[in-house]
Amino acid sequence: MQLYAVQYLGLLQEDRQKPHMDGVDKAGSCDVYALTLDERFRDLDGKLYIEWGEGKRSWVQRADRQDKRITELRTAFKEPEFPGFLDFVESLSKLDRLPLGWIASLKASRGIYLLTCPKTREHVGKADGHNGFWGRWQDYIQTGHGGDVALKSRDPSDYQVSILEVAGTAVTSDEIFRIESLWKAKLQSREMGLNRN
Repeated sequence: MQLYAVQYLGLLQEDRQKPHMDGVDKAGSCDVYALTLDERFRDLDGKLYIEWGEGKRSWVQRADRQDKRITELRTAFKEPEFPGFLDFVESLSKLDRLPLGWIASLKASRGIYLLTCPKTREHVGKADGHNGFWGRWQDYIQTGHGGDVALKSRDPSDYQVSILEVAGTAVTSDEIFRIESLWKAKLQSREMGLNRN
């Protein structure tokens, strides 16, 4: 659980690109807030679990207006279980917040992943190098394009990543390349995606 102090800063002063979607928030069309993490709850991070009710999918909950029932209080932090490769979906901007066990699983695995641009909906890629999926996605974070020809000419984006297929430990890079080509054909990512090779 994390609790934040919220300070109203006023109306948006200049046009701003909407995060993770097409469009622009126009100056004066929405409110701007500053969020500050309340350090008093730091020792409960990963230990305190709350029943959020119907608003659990809302990005904000008002602690000062509604009591929340505590469902669990652990004495020690326990990392959430890795969801499995097929259920893994995350934005590049949130990868650094993943549990360490999840990162270890992603580093140890290679295969085919789906990279989706939130603006254009284009996709597909392979991870067959050092540190597996994790290492490949770090390339995108550091360079904005990961070396992909189609992405070099674009503004960096907060791509969403998910895993389509995990390769076995004995599978060669050539075999992963073949599997990636099959996924490119299935998803038509050369014709309407990010793949130009």
